[in-house]
Amino acid sequence: MGPLHRIQYNSPVILTFALLSLGALFLGIWTGGTSTALCFSVYRAPLTDPLTYLRFFTHVLGHSNYSHYIGNMTLLLVIGPPMEERYGSEMLLKMIAATAFLSGLVQFLCFPGAALLGASGVVFMLIVLSSLAGAEQGRIPLTLILVYAIYIGGEIADGLLQSDNISQLTHIIGGTCGAVFGMALRRKRR
Repeated sequence: MGPLHRIQYNSPVILTFALLSLGALFLGIWTGGTSTALCFSVYRAPLTDPLTYLRFFTHVLGHSNYSHYIGNMTLLLVIGPPMEERYGSEMLLKMIAATAFLSGLVQFLCFPGAALLGASGVVFMLIVLSSLAGAEQGRIPLTLILVYAIYIGGEIADGLLQSDNISQLTHIIGGTCGAVFGMALRRKRR
């Protein structure tokens, strides 16, 4: 058996997400950003445009540059596979799609003059979701409280105090999705 046969595609949803995001980044570079604006960013657009609905989901695959991509994918590739193993590929895909849709919809409705792209909302969802992993029935894990205080509290503070191109609201939505999914799935397992 050769060395390539030993490589396992161990986390199909996470690995496919990372590869699709890389493809979107290269396509964006190749088209001078046109494909990124057209397909991989969400913004206020006419509801008669069919791509408007697609962008509610695909904006999480778009990244503005390589460092933006690396920042998101590093965390995604570390946190995502254990969550995919724990909850299953189908469930994780549903959680990613729901997080993408909710963050895209909020961006569309609340920020008509700005575009949103990137996987950070999905990453925050996975961070908070992972803090719930292994929690005992009927108990709130201290890791969840600390993650929420550190990550989400920091995002609220940054949103109030800084004026940058980072969507803290997307991070908050992603973290909240992770908490809701984690709690709902814990109740379902009982």
